[in-house]
Amino acid sequence: SIRYWVIHSITIPSLFIAGWLFVSTGLAYDVFGSPRPNEYFTESRQEVPLITGRFNSLEQVDEFTRSF
Repeated sequence: SIRYWVIHSITIPSLFIAGWLFVSTGLAYDVFGSPRPNEYFTESRQEVPLITGRFNSLEQVDEFTRSF
């Protein structure tokens, strides 16, 4: 029906544009708390932050977050 195509010709492109803006403006990094691509490696830390301990993992995560 014509009503179906009118509704979907508006909603599908608007969802695509909203998702593109969400990612391209960097809001997705802020909402989910993930580091931006230029924040993975800093001048003081050039190695990959791996969690190696099973029982002291919380302390390791705290050490990694203090370096940001």
